Amino acid sequence: MPKKTEQERKATFADLLLSPVLHTDCTNAKENGKNAYVFVCAAPDGKAMYFARRKKGHEGVKGTPVEDYQGTLVHDHEKTFYNYGAQHQECLAHVLRYLKDSIDNEADRTWNKEMRALVQEMIHYRNGLPEEAPPDTEKVRGYEERYRAILQKAKEEYEYIPASEYYKDGYNLYLRMEEYMSNHLLFLHDHRVPATNNEAERLLRGYKRKQQQAVSFRGFESIEYLCECMSMLIQIRQNEESNLYNRVSEIFG
Repeated sequence: MPKKTEQERKATFADLLLSPVLHTDCTNAKENGKNAYVFVCAAPDGKAMYFARRKKGHEGVKGTPVEDYQGTLVHDHEKTFYNYGAQHQECLAHVLRYLKDSIDNEADRTWNKEMRALVQEMIHYRNGLPEEAPPDTEKVRGYEERYRAILQKAKEEYEYIPASEYYKDGYNLYLRMEEYMSNHLLFLHDHRVPATNNEAERLLRGYKRKQQQAVSFRGFESIEYLCECMSMLIQIRQNEESNLYNRVSEIFG
């Protein structure tokens, strides 16, 4: 498998490096009871690759397209990724879940409800635009002003009633949304950038299902092998001229 598909995988790797937007994420893996990790890199056009790694952080990024990438990275709030790429968009699906959690645990706050409604409104507006149509600059400016006003309300609410010792996630989310505002709202300025990291997360769910079936791989090489196979299956499915069964038979023949 590795030798027969090496050139194809190198070509996909190069295409990912050239993509103006790149989704990335990682998930836990198990190697004979020990922790390992699987990284995924995916372009909006469907090209994607999986990578098996023994560690997270910078060691996990090594050897993936992210290491030398110069475009816009879409990811969850993983600070390691901020050391790569030129611009960053954080997944707003996660932000919406964190805001809902804050609403459930801090019912006396108003900022979290207003911010969740605003984020949903912004995503709805962006998704409703015609393909490649630039957002209206005045409307985007208005969204940014409302975003800042809600953060100011959050500041006042936490000054008036400090966060509970038992639940500080809402307060930490407010600080994070303030610090990374530009990385939450980049999708409003660039029509190529999505508001969520769903592409990478969807691909990782495919790996997680395999891991649930296998429970724990006996060796790290097995995880690497599976990642190479899953990467190639994505590529073969993208090639409409290829018959999946015949192409796989050729590779293993």
